[in-house]
Amino acid sequence: MRKTILLGAMFLSSLAFTQQKSPVLGGDRDVHGCIGSAGYTYSQIKNVCVKVFAQKIKLKEVNSDKSSTSMTAVIFSKDMKRAEVFIPDGNAKSIILEREGKSKLWKSGSYIKEAYVLVPYKKAGYQIKKDDVVIYQ
Repeated sequence: MRKTILLGAMFLSSLAFTQQKSPVLGGDRDVHGCIGSAGYTYSQIKNVCVKVFAQKIKLKEVNSDKSSTSMTAVIFSKDMKRAEVFIPDGNAKSIILEREGKSKLWKSGSYIKEAYVLVPYKKAGYQIKKDDVVIYQ
């Protein structure tokens, strides 16, 4: 009888140790309430959670040395003075670029180490340059 109880206890305790809690769906909300595992990222310009891959203006990575290429999206403010770009690498989820006057360029502020510039490209496209090198178009 003791053997049965001991074996049963060992069996139940081994089950308890091997079970791992699976993450709760939606349990990865960021400080803005956006669920990253569902593809949402916070947009500073729209002030809501957005799906970057579902935005109207999408740009593909150029000259990647990785096995796969990434994409980014651009969201403009209503007055077209600011553009938000979602660069996959880096600490920030997005970077705000600003246009001065009637310029056709949107630039990152001087506080950012790397200089990002968004420029019109061809008829309805755009390019993102980092330190004067095209990284997305």
